[in-house]
Amino acid sequence: MEVPQPRSPPVAAGEGEGKKPGLSTSTLQVMFCTLNTHKVDMDKLLGGQIGLEDFIFAHVKGQRKEVEVFKSEDALGLTITDNGAGYAFIKRIKEGSVIDHIQLISVGDMIEAINGQSLLGCRHYEVARLLKELPRGRTFTLKLTEPRKAFDMISQRAGGGRPGSGPQLGTGRGTLRLRSRGPATVEDLPSAFEEKAIEKVDDLLESYMGIRDTELAATMVELGKDKRNPDELAEALDERLGDFAFPDEFVFDVWGAIGDAKVGRY
Repeated sequence: MEVPQPRSPPVAAGEGEGKKPGLSTSTLQVMFCTLNTHKVDMDKLLGGQIGLEDFIFAHVKGQRKEVEVFKSEDALGLTITDNGAGYAFIKRIKEGSVIDHIQLISVGDMIEAINGQSLLGCRHYEVARLLKELPRGRTFTLKLTEPRKAFDMISQRAGGGRPGSGPQLGTGRGTLRLRSRGPATVEDLPSAFEEKAIEKVDDLLESYMGIRDTELAATMVELGKDKRNPDELAEALDERLGDFAFPDEFVFDVWGAIGDAKVGRY
């Protein structure tokens, strides 16, 4: 008896649309993937969940560039994320910030090195920490790789809005969750409370650490939703996510965000 195999979501390469069962592009060339759009749209990044009918577009390495930046303010205005495979890239540029005034730097650019120090293999929070620790009033050098342009010359800075502001993808009540370890599983979607709490915690991650990571935010909500006070949440975070060394005020704000979402204070 032949057992039917599950269908894989169709994949489209960056230079042309269509189903590509035998893509020849090396995985080392893939910077990130977007769902249902070929554009560098940070609202459509492929994360841990996809609908079974979604298209996946792979964005591969394009032009490399080196940019000198004068750090005139403590905050550069960058939000960093990564693809889970060692490539950290720019997810958002704050309007009016130091980086916003440098036209050579765009959303989607991969950060290869800072002052000659390779960042390949680093997580997004490590890159954000290095940028934050750079001394104010000094010039530093960024080595970047931009995504290869495809279809048309789009404005990369048009993306980067708030996650969850657009329509939610998916064709049913279940979604396919992809994991870096272990098999893919079909799970129920988060509840309305969990979705709102994840969004609020993700905002806090950006505010405190300069990163957006819905999977990390979801883990924090999962750890905190049954805790009775901030101390219990702090213990759970230290046990599971101790490498982040979250400051006490951040943990307290996360506790408050989860509590607000529970009682419907959005």
